Amino acid sequence: MKFVTVTLSALSLISSTNAFVPASPAAFVRSSSVVSLQAEPTASTSSTRSEFLSQMVGLVVAAGTVTALPGTAQAAKYGSIGVSSPGVLDPKDAIVDDEIYQSSTVQNALKSVKEYSARVGEMRSSLEANSQIDLGPILRKEFDFSKLRSSLNELNSAYDEETQRGTDRLIRGIMQNLTELEAANAQKEGIERSERRVANINAKLDKLQNAFNDFLAFAP
Repeated sequence: MKFVTVTLSALSLISSTNAFVPASPAAFVRSSSVVSLQAEPTASTSSTRSEFLSQMVGLVVAAGTVTALPGTAQAAKYGSIGVSSPGVLDPKDAIVDDEIYQSSTVQNALKSVKEYSARVGEMRSSLEANSQIDLGPILRKEFDFSKLRSSLNELNSAYDEETQRGTDRLIRGIMQNLTELEAANAQKEGIERSERRVANINAKLDKLQNAFNDFLAFAP
């Protein structure tokens, strides 16, 4: 009976030991990381972890460098406009189809966009003369969204696809700034605008004017 007990204990011990022996080199590779994490830290383990951490730090730094490079190159290529409006080319790098640009349709669109831009300046002058002026009637009459977008898109058709990737963003900016200006102008009847609200409207006018200027800078 004692012999059987010893034998069974030995078999149990061998079975337990075999559980830690990998069936193949590949299995050892897969389980080594798990075993190393579960084992008690030793001088060898600490050294291995230090080497691993050093390698990971190196990879993170390298990844950060690679990630930063495109942005740096883009800023150098696109100049100041590229910095404030990601994805927008510097106007001097824009490619324009002269035949399309010189067409009557595009030239009429260019004229209209310039007129829209001039009206923004007129609204700014009107607000300076009278801080309580309601710009709503001017916006509704002079800035029809569908007509404005049509003129912007018509002018935009004279540029190549790469240039349009940026000018499309500027067009969306113009439309967004116009919407924000309308919201800022809204005022309850009989309530006088505070200086803060006037300053807010002036800021929206500045944003809209700058958006038009950025877009028109692409026109030769």
